[in-house]
Amino acid sequence: MAVPVAFFALFFAYPVTAIVGRGFRTDDGWRFGRIGEVLGRPDILDVLWFTTWQALASTALTLLIALPGAYVFARFAFPGKQVLRAVVTVPFVLPTVVVGTAFLAVLGRGGLLDELWGVRLDTTVWAILLAHVFFNYAVVVRTVGGLWSQLDPRQEEAARVLGAGRFAAFRRVTLPALVPAAAAAALMVFLFTFTSFGVVQILGGPAYSTLEVEVYRQTAQLLDLPTAAVLTLVQFTAVGAILAVHAVTVRRRERALKLVDPAQTSRRPRGAGQWALLGGVLLTALLLILLPLGVLVERSLDGPGGYGFGYYRALQSAGSGATSTFLVPPLEAVGNSLRYALVATLIALVVGGLAAAALTRRAGRLVRGFDALLMLPLGVSAVTVGFGFLITLDKPPFDLRTSWILVPLAQALVGVPFVVRTMLPVLRAVDERLREAAAVLGASPLRAWREVDLPLVRRAVLVAAGFAFAVSLGEFGATVFIARPDTPTLPVAVARLLGRSGELNYGQAMALSTILMLVCAVSLLLLERIRTDRSGEF
Repeated sequence: MAVPVAFFALFFAYPVTAIVGRGFRTDDGWRFGRIGEVLGRPDILDVLWFTTWQALASTALTLLIALPGAYVFARFAFPGKQVLRAVVTVPFVLPTVVVGTAFLAVLGRGGLLDELWGVRLDTTVWAILLAHVFFNYAVVVRTVGGLWSQLDPRQEEAARVLGAGRFAAFRRVTLPALVPAAAAAALMVFLFTFTSFGVVQILGGPAYSTLEVEVYRQTAQLLDLPTAAVLTLVQFTAVGAILAVHAVTVRRRERALKLVDPAQTSRRPRGAGQWALLGGVLLTALLLILLPLGVLVERSLDGPGGYGFGYYRALQSAGSGATSTFLVPPLEAVGNSLRYALVATLIALVVGGLAAAALTRRAGRLVRGFDALLMLPLGVSAVTVGFGFLITLDKPPFDLRTSWILVPLAQALVGVPFVVRTMLPVLRAVDERLREAAAVLGASPLRAWREVDLPLVRRAVLVAAGFAFAVSLGEFGATVFIARPDTPTLPVAVARLLGRSGELNYGQAMALSTILMLVCAVSLLLLERIRTDRSGEF
């Protein structure tokens, strides 16, 4: 536990505590009365209301649209099912900047709707809600659909034999079993949308602001640390409550259900109704997921002189016209992002692997608190973490403000929870008697881990590495503060291009977003080939 605890203490607790402390500390001492002052402001109350309202609306809309897809993936067998499963999962690993850019290409000025019907939805709440559904569709399909595929259909069939109608059998037998999974999925969707940053910043315009966006505005633009500190505490408290409720629902689900092999529950659709349902899910995937991504690619190729790679070639130059804000060609952001993500993945695997091993071999309140510590980066504003890096890691021996390692460290903080959640169930499934037998035969603990644990968890390590790499590649909230102008990452470069006017800037942003999307999609497809889909969860 020592290495993970030291890592989180130095690169998470210290920066966050320092920036929050600066917000409450004055020359006359500590002023915690600022909490009431800030929360009493009408503009802050509007931000809190919109953050909560849009998260609730996004969660409800996602459940409404994704639950039919969860049923189709759970109960139907059809050609291309695995490919479609990978396609609907692509949005979850895409950076929020790419999601915002893709929907901007469909809903924004000069977008598909604007060209066809003269309708623009950017800078409206509908653009934000649709982008959130796009981003979180796979959360519901994987979480609820994975459990649904393991429920024994004979229980519902028995209810039908005893006289219950189709709806009554579903309501009394299947629905109660699915409620914990649906609640867990809903809480995760609410968490992701409650802390939304890139999507709201790109699609919402100045009229809409979530807590995360407001923290960024108060910190980076207004330099109002007291207000940013209060908002950070509010967000941290809210997300902590969400994670606590989520943990309870997951534990209840794990204890209550007896599951079967998913292969026993999947069959080809029967009847017009089931074929219509399958068609509706395919149409939803086409319009909601493939259309924005396809339009994004099309806009990246649609140059002033016709279709071609003009915008991609323009990414290779710097210092003139559209790219004058870049000290290097924007295309170098691809190499920067890949290098940063690889280093961040290595750090996340080391820290997360050690943490998962510690959680496997020990129990008690101390370890449960340690487990909660690992999830904290998901509940604290990434903007706060990034700005905290700048104001704390500025003195020897940790003067890292000009070091390239700062970006991978920030990205690894987000990757560690994914590594732990992926490796922990597999490590817990390893029979302890195998380790004991190795010890009896003279193996040291290190050799026992190498000879017993590692072969059994190798695939889980690869899956964890894939998720950590994709998450690191798309991290934006903290990186936007600490990425140097001469070494921007892909999300930062896209945001810079979208922040400037001009057709060339817009086209280059589309081209960079397409490159980032392709890199993430390839990572996911490789992950799909090596993962074991028994639980249906991420």
